[in-house]
Amino acid sequence: MDRSSLFQLIQEQLDPENTGFIAVENFTSLVEHHELQLDPSKLDMLLALVQSNDEGQVCYQELIELMSSKRSSSFRRAIANGRRTLQREILLDETGLGLYKRFVRYVAYEILPCETDRRWYFHQNRLCPPPVFIAIVTIVQIIVFMCYGIMLNKWVLQTYQPDFMKSPLVYHPGHRAQVWRFFSYMFMHVGLEQLGFNALLQLMIGVPLEMVHGILRISLLYMAGVLAGSLTVSITDMRAPVVGGSGGVYALCSAHLANVVMNWAGMRCPYKLLRMILALVCMSSEVGRAVWLRFSPPLPSSGPQPSFMAHLSGAVVGISMGLLILRSYEESLQKQCSWWVIVFSFITFLLFAIFWNIFAYELLGVQIPPPP
Repeated sequence: MDRSSLFQLIQEQLDPENTGFIAVENFTSLVEHHELQLDPSKLDMLLALVQSNDEGQVCYQELIELMSSKRSSSFRRAIANGRRTLQREILLDETGLGLYKRFVRYVAYEILPCETDRRWYFHQNRLCPPPVFIAIVTIVQIIVFMCYGIMLNKWVLQTYQPDFMKSPLVYHPGHRAQVWRFFSYMFMHVGLEQLGFNALLQLMIGVPLEMVHGILRISLLYMAGVLAGSLTVSITDMRAPVVGGSGGVYALCSAHLANVVMNWAGMRCPYKLLRMILALVCMSSEVGRAVWLRFSPPLPSSGPQPSFMAHLSGAVVGISMGLLILRSYEESLQKQCSWWVIVFSFITFLLFAIFWNIFAYELLGVQIPPPP
């Protein structure tokens, strides 16, 4: 029986009056006496959803969403509180897996804190669309860095080279009217040390996150961290330029680390405490390097060095917006009040930053270094 035939059978035989609800007994009988083209994991979850309902009926739309590989918060609660225990509880018991499926299982245990979610992701994972956003951003960053490295003949502390700041990609307070610079600075880096750190983190953490949560949500989180980084610098460190993708990288990393801490008991990634400490040490060291660079004596011709505030604002975006995204696996963000609170807060910050950049520099008499 194909999916469309099953939908029609459910609607005609089990809900002829179009009430939107189906009796539990009727649907259980349908599942047990008809051949369904479903993988065992989805069939188990379907029965768990139906039998966990205490009112003797199940919502027709819930079943359609499940059959269409969509899930809602009510489905998650039904599985968590259901009386039926799912078969093959532990995904690690799966045997005979190919290389790609083993990698998918590894990603599931790295990112997701719930065994039901891990099984769902494992069975629903598809190669299309592939996790291309983080990969493309990293490749572009490497290409841009190599081009400027060859052109400047300098691979470390490129910001000490006056021609570096002439790039149309760097955010400079003197060029803040060029709006694209609030985003494009993420493709420029201080040197090989910053590029290597950012590329390694965003590939190790960003790619698995994109595989699980999708390109739309992870790209939104990354770009929100990038934009928040440049806007925060324009408000708090008004004379400084900004380079590097640290705003986006710290948004991803802080969101993932916060999610691990919030779901510590459920996370099954190996050596999680050691890896948590190592990640925090590396991230703190990078912030320390950025602070040292910002306040180190600049060369007369180079002006102030890039600000470190993008790191901190990216972490704030990750802990707020990012944590909610990661905790809402396969759930609609639009139906959550907390999501709209975060969106409203971000828009308010954005509007404030726009007015600040238009009026505050002149009103406060800030002496901006001459743009290159």
